[in-house]
Amino acid sequence: MTPWRDRVFIVAEAGVNHNGDLQTARALIDAAAAAGCDAVKFQTFRAEALASPHARTADYQKANGAEETQLAMLKRLELPYAAHQPLKVQATRAGIAFFSTAFDPASVDFLQELDIPVWKIPSGEITNYPFLVRVAGMGKPILLSTGMSTSAEIQAAIDVLTSHGASLDDICVLHCNTDYPTPLQDVNLRTMPTFGATFGTAYGYSDHTLGHTVAIAAVALGAKVLEKHFTLDRSFPGPDHQASLEPGELSAMVAAVREAESALGDAIKRPSASEENNKAVARKSLIAARPIRAGEAFSAENIAVKRPGTGLSPMRWNQVMGKPAPRDFAPDELIEL
Repeated sequence: MTPWRDRVFIVAEAGVNHNGDLQTARALIDAAAAAGCDAVKFQTFRAEALASPHARTADYQKANGAEETQLAMLKRLELPYAAHQPLKVQATRAGIAFFSTAFDPASVDFLQELDIPVWKIPSGEITNYPFLVRVAGMGKPILLSTGMSTSAEIQAAIDVLTSHGASLDDICVLHCNTDYPTPLQDVNLRTMPTFGATFGTAYGYSDHTLGHTVAIAAVALGAKVLEKHFTLDRSFPGPDHQASLEPGELSAMVAAVREAESALGDAIKRPSASEENNKAVARKSLIAARPIRAGEAFSAENIAVKRPGTGLSPMRWNQVMGKPAPRDFAPDELIEL
């Protein structure tokens, strides 16, 4: 069963914000669990399998101090395979799901052996055919991140996944922008409902904006999954810390998401339990505008509309007009037929 079936699935994206340090990774798990997130996610890769020596860093990575090659940067940020099992055990004890994003075939196979509950296809792999085929056959729910993608590329990736074993019901397409932090004018949240209508999948949002305002807006637009980068301290060196929430901010985001989610309701308009008693106070009834004698015809001259709303509804105005009064009515007395 997909973890986003019953409520918004909140993923705390630890990513590479452990900076290659196991104790920092452990602290990130504790922070995610304390914030009330549903899952904590890391990134699993072998640097040499992910980038060649000629791959340059992104502009946002350079802005955050990465003047080296991608390969050199990634080597410093690797989470050793051996660290994953104890981190998974720690997450389980803390009551939070553990999974990780793979970036190379060997890491996919490793995570499959680790039995992670969800697969995340990162934006950079959405055009990686053999990678998509490999993940599709794993038999687990899939988060498909769509940064830098066109609708045609997303559809092509979904077609590969579903033709190699993945079920459309188990795919959640994540709207995403890969600039860190994402400028607000580039967010384009209205893309998400289009995903649902176009691809027939659940949809969610991988948020790289500052703060959590956009994340709450995504939930209001129907996001079933929300992923947000977080860090222990934004001042730490590394490519993703600056666009990440700190633990207290992550807790505030989770609380806001749950409040927004509760407020969304079921899309059926009806009086709520909290307002039902206010009908009699706020609505109006047909009342006698002056003394009315038995047998006198009701008219616009002898009937008025006033509170309370405990008598005949004013919507029955035409039904009442011209009928004889069944008894005497004093001024301001509720009309009866």
